[in-house]
Amino acid sequence: MPSYRQLLYHIVLRTKSNRKSLTLEDSNELYAYLMGAIKNKRCILYRINGMEDHVHILCDLHPSIALADFIRDIKTASSIWLKKSDKFPKFHGWSVGYAAFTYAWRDKNVIANYIKNQREHHKKRSHKAELRSILKSQGIKVDERYFP
Repeated sequence: MPSYRQLLYHIVLRTKSNRKSLTLEDSNELYAYLMGAIKNKRCILYRINGMEDHVHILCDLHPSIALADFIRDIKTASSIWLKKSDKFPKFHGWSVGYAAFTYAWRDKNVIANYIKNQREHHKKRSHKAELRSILKSQGIKVDERYFP
């Protein structure tokens, strides 16, 4: 019998110190780079989008890679690329932590649309308020030290 799996993750990466260092005008280049890095890990990207201080990724993780290793590799590769790019001069790195949530396949389109509409969404709500709400909805205790 073959192995069956479906590992749908919603991942949020924040910039170091929540700096608004990811220019929206050039974000498609960053997303294309991340798409390639994700594909190289044999993972499937369903949606990517973000704002100046964070990126949302909806992907299926290949079972051969652990989430922490995936995040580390994606952050390392993209950090090197971003620092070399003249389009993101304010970028100084990703935050140490990250947020990652698993979802059922039936929720895929809802999460993908949520990520797709980030720019509209953030006209009404800050990233901190958004992340705090997601954490609470997932039953995760919010560590207020990271929400000054």
